[in-house]
Amino acid sequence: MGNIRLKDKEFKLFIPEKLLKEAIANMACHIKKDLGNMNPLFVGILNGAFMFTAELMSELNDIYELTFARYSSYKGLNSSGSLNEVMPLPSADIKGRTIVLLEDVIDTGFTMYTLINKLQSEGATDVRLATMLFKPKALMCNLKPDYVGIEVPNDFIVGHGLDYKGAGRALRDIYIIANN
Repeated sequence: MGNIRLKDKEFKLFIPEKLLKEAIANMACHIKKDLGNMNPLFVGILNGAFMFTAELMSELNDIYELTFARYSSYKGLNSSGSLNEVMPLPSADIKGRTIVLLEDVIDTGFTMYTLINKLQSEGATDVRLATMLFKPKALMCNLKPDYVGIEVPNDFIVGHGLDYKGAGRALRDIYIIANN
């Protein structure tokens, strides 16, 4: 697929679906090795991580427990700097558990840093972070994901769960702004 237009921006192909699927399969192998016989609770972070979560859980192919939560900190192209709990996890589900957060992309890290601290204070035994994409040059807090699919530059990207003003989430590939 060539360039695409979403709202008022043009995007070009950046990461094809095949590379994403390979990275997710590799991540699943690492998670299985690390978590072995544990009974972690996997938490897909909506809306962006829905595709990543489905693919990772399919690769894990085990009886793991899965739930979803929704937090937001973005407006348009930029982080707002504050965490909005749209659909938080119930505290009863996390006490004494190992939690694996599944995120689409880590950039500033603010949302996940805040969420990890919150879950630990609410009684989670261990909180791990798996992200499909990681922008290390954008990181603005002390956060190190446990599992990273692909490291990417600090550019705005869409597709495979990520959106621009609500559009582009269902694209199988990842796109980057053209002529940036």
